[in-house]
Amino acid sequence: MDSRALTKIQSIILTAVIVVATAVGGLVYVLSPGQDDNAIKVGVLADLDALVGKHIWQGSLLAAEQINAEGGILGKQITVIGEDPDTETGADAAKVSTALNRLLTFHKVDFVIGGVSGDTEILCQEIVAQQKRIFISVYGNSEEATQRVLDEYDSYKYFFRVWATNASATFQGMIDSLLLLRDNTGFNKIAIFGEDLSWTTGVMDGLRNVLADVYGFDLVYDNRYPIGTVDFSSYFAAAEAAGAEVLMPLIRGDAGLPFTKEWYDRQSPIFIYGGLNVMTAVPESWEWTDGKCADIVTVAMPVTTGYPLTSKTIPTRQAYADRWGETPQMAGAAAYDTMRYILYDAINRAQTIETEEVIETLEETSIETSIARNFIFTESHDVMMGENPNDPDKDYTLVLLFQWQDGEQVPVYPKKIMEEAGATYMFPDWSGPWDSIS
Repeated sequence: MDSRALTKIQSIILTAVIVVATAVGGLVYVLSPGQDDNAIKVGVLADLDALVGKHIWQGSLLAAEQINAEGGILGKQITVIGEDPDTETGADAAKVSTALNRLLTFHKVDFVIGGVSGDTEILCQEIVAQQKRIFISVYGNSEEATQRVLDEYDSYKYFFRVWATNASATFQGMIDSLLLLRDNTGFNKIAIFGEDLSWTTGVMDGLRNVLADVYGFDLVYDNRYPIGTVDFSSYFAAAEAAGAEVLMPLIRGDAGLPFTKEWYDRQSPIFIYGGLNVMTAVPESWEWTDGKCADIVTVAMPVTTGYPLTSKTIPTRQAYADRWGETPQMAGAAAYDTMRYILYDAINRAQTIETEEVIETLEETSIETSIARNFIFTESHDVMMGENPNDPDKDYTLVLLFQWQDGEQVPVYPKKIMEEAGATYMFPDWSGPWDSIS
């Protein structure tokens, strides 16, 4: 645990209890406005001293503080309890299971906001099915988890997802964004490159299957790198030798920084477009990369970049920055929206925290949040994605791409938002395939 971060947390709450959980190998955070046995308890399951988990924690806590300051929910205050399964170096099923079971059986939380992914998301789904408690995922993208809600509803109806987009939605967003780029530039030679983790498998397999045969792209380079890689020179050399015009990365971890710097320092004649590079998706990226993220396009959230997608986007961003001294990353924004808007709304409409009643109101959710003009769940309890064909002013959750332009993040996908912002593409000032664009 970063002692500086812990000191900061301790200095800005009214009650803090930190307990070493030796069985889990992590830490337990218990934060509340007071020892209120009548409080609504919301558990946060995430690696609390890792970057993503910290933002999930901060987003959840900020939302709870705001709700409590307004009188709570149904007259009750919210207590936020965090369990850390220590997944930063890889998910350990035993640690995740122990941490979640402690939230449910020892802390007796009413709801869980989850920041786990891959097979551990399925594991969590099994556990909450047994305990009959609602689990809202803000980090995983397992399609199996939501498919099981459809296949065995009575068993798995306790599982919902607010973020991240599942593999199919991520995949379709990538294809659509590449089609838009090709329409505007003619770029057709594609490289895909991702970290060697389970979440990239489905997306990369899908791209291999359809890029050429269905959409007519030329997939010239396709590779994954081992976790811990810091030197990307050989990967860029191979993609360049293959004639790639566009490289789509899938990078959640810290490797996104040396990847970006290598691209800039070698003045690679490849346009970094789409996919995901978390380390270039937040305003701090400009400082982290010494401005070397200029012209890079990646998935990002409007609440992170500062684009006023909804009436709640900028207020949320400002409140988070005021509280924590930084902008929220994707999972942090999703955790905030989950607590502040989605769960709050569902409990108020249910007029109870009883699980079965809240499941019903969650299923009927239709609400503006900081990241969606109209957030709703699909029948499988996944996040509904895309434009709303019935009301163009109330699009569902969108996969948004932003480009770094002159130190600011500008939306360049989908086309509707790009045009709404009056944006156009910008390209590096060194030589590349963009030189031929008239």
